[in-house]
Amino acid sequence: MTSNAVFIYSDDILSYKFSNNHPFNQLRVQLTYELLREFGALGNQDIVLPRMASDEELQLVHDTSYIQAVKLAGSGELSVEKAADFGLGTEDTPMFPNMHEASAFLVGGTLTAVDYVMTGKAKHALNLGGGLHHGFRGKASGFCIYNDSAVAIKYMQQKYNARVLYVDTDAHHGDGVQWTFYDDPSVCTLSIHETGRYLFPGTGNVNERGHGEGYGYSFNVPVDAYTEDESWLDVYKTSLKEVAAFFKPDVILTQNGADSHYYDPLTHLCGTTKIYREIPKIAHEIAHEYCQGRWIAVGGGGYDIWRVVPRAWSFIWLEMIERKAEGMLPLSWLEKWTKISPHPVCTKWDDEPNIYQPIPRKPEITEKNAQTLERALYPIRSHTSHS
Repeated sequence: MTSNAVFIYSDDILSYKFSNNHPFNQLRVQLTYELLREFGALGNQDIVLPRMASDEELQLVHDTSYIQAVKLAGSGELSVEKAADFGLGTEDTPMFPNMHEASAFLVGGTLTAVDYVMTGKAKHALNLGGGLHHGFRGKASGFCIYNDSAVAIKYMQQKYNARVLYVDTDAHHGDGVQWTFYDDPSVCTLSIHETGRYLFPGTGNVNERGHGEGYGYSFNVPVDAYTEDESWLDVYKTSLKEVAAFFKPDVILTQNGADSHYYDPLTHLCGTTKIYREIPKIAHEIAHEYCQGRWIAVGGGGYDIWRVVPRAWSFIWLEMIERKAEGMLPLSWLEKWTKISPHPVCTKWDDEPNIYQPIPRKPEITEKNAQTLERALYPIRSHTSHS
């Protein structure tokens, strides 16, 4: 029997922890998990335990010497000088005990999701512990040690011979995944992110379109700082629909960073819960239109772990199981977490109207984003008009 969706979770996910005051905090996965449980939308029958990715699986993307360095770092045996060569021991990715195991668990969670979907055991699968899109072949970067999405895509290519559409809506550009498949025409990457002018990693320009045989299979739509819901959603819906129609994937893998929200402390966008309701909705439609429903979703960024991430990520699961959520959040969840949260928790599924002052440059920003979108989709549109 095929279940509609599976939710990959175990408390082991929480062991991916740099320090108590590091912005990347996997407590947000537990907050989301408990919110869905308390809401009655997630039962024991929906949960699948992640496994640990093997070294061989990690090597689909990562160098052996790098994996070895991560293992040594996790047991306190890697010198500071050596660590620096691998992007470890920095402010972004400090070393911590059992680093390799914790990171391999996040990758294994995404591979578990892949196997459930690709063998037909489930139509959709969600691994909120994944989405670490800045990890490189031989280097950690931007809070990411191993790149679970890149490993999962290679794994799908080798094991299932799949054409994969990777869609990244994190406010930070999905650089690690893009560069891994930059010359590969059987993987199409679409990233909608805040322009790199003011934000890490500074990449993801419109003209990053792929290389060699992969030219024309990498799409980037860098939106302007202070972009609001309407303009953001226009860019997302239009680009995803046109890219999917052009590429016709076998499976869709979505990275769901929740840091384009106005409350996020690390970014400069003005999204609200409106975009987080729509993101999974369109992805779901595309999965059914082109991929017989095959949709794997992972987490990603999101640094307001109390007010934003649990609601934004819950909407992905609720979309997968076709369940609605409106009005107040479950009282039991609010009572438990309000005591611990450093600032007031949002009590409703949706943001109140007017959570920020009107943006004076709104028409300019909207116009600029529309022009960026036009440039990003130019190869598809010019090809379509000529054929």
